[in-house]
Amino acid sequence: MSQAILEVRDLKKHFGAVRAVDGVSFAIDRGETLALVGESGCGKSTVGKAALRLFDVTAGEVILDGTRIEAMGAGALRPLRRKIQVVFQDPFSSLNPRLRVRDILAEPIRNFGLANGADIEARIASLLDKVRLPREAAGRWPHEFSGGQRQRIGIARALAAEPDLIICDEAVSALDVSVKAQIVNLLQDLQKELGLALLFISHDLAIVEHIAHRVAVMYLGRIVEIADKRVLFSTPQHPYTQALLSAVPVPDPTAISSRIILQGDVPSPLAPPPGCHFHTRCPYAFDRCRSDAPDLRDIGGAHRAACHLRQGPAETA
Repeated sequence: MSQAILEVRDLKKHFGAVRAVDGVSFAIDRGETLALVGESGCGKSTVGKAALRLFDVTAGEVILDGTRIEAMGAGALRPLRRKIQVVFQDPFSSLNPRLRVRDILAEPIRNFGLANGADIEARIASLLDKVRLPREAAGRWPHEFSGGQRQRIGIARALAAEPDLIICDEAVSALDVSVKAQIVNLLQDLQKELGLALLFISHDLAIVEHIAHRVAVMYLGRIVEIADKRVLFSTPQHPYTQALLSAVPVPDPTAISSRIILQGDVPSPLAPPPGCHFHTRCPYAFDRCRSDAPDLRDIGGAHRAACHLRQGPAETA
């Protein structure tokens, strides 16, 4: 088995009293897409930004291609940054409006010393070809493009550094449905062509089911379940995952609804409940859930869940 391109171990990120990420662990292999899903505010984007080292982490380890980077200084981290790039949610605000597309794409090429002179122009042309934009787009400004085209530019900018991993932080959520499909198909084609790994952060489970190899479900700063996509969508084991998947619309007006309606609101990360964070809304919670936080344990077939219900009889006694 190849070494993971990214490994996160017991990652924690607190903003003052807010426990945005509260002990998250996962790994992404080369060429793999791991989707990180959950409700707004669960901490999934914070995990992505911590992996990018856009801020310091509170605790835990972030290992990029075998090197721990969570405490690395800016100078030492700089050559490693080209291995991991990002495509942001808003394709307009993520692009500098004062730069033409040519300059936006040339910037990472120059920063990492990947080419000089005429070679830069050749690389820009190749990048535009890869994201299926006309080469004349290099001379235009960001505001002259549609949202989908701007996101293609964002993807081209990420590719310019020749990364091993791209973090897609809600990269298609601001786009129309038909454009979403185009961008997702483009990402899959690029992954096959270049061997990219993707951390795909999203709340859109229909898109996730199409693009991901594995899926990790987050709730209030913790991963509650992680499994192969087909296994998770067909046999979810955590009560929160079951409720989340039941909310996905079914395009069949004759289908009988099996929607699971959770009671109450998501607790505040300022004061998360003790034990299992989900116990305040879980219809199956028992005494242990209210006091003892379940570990994310293997329940068979590389399927892991953080739920006392899924442990053996001796462990739940």
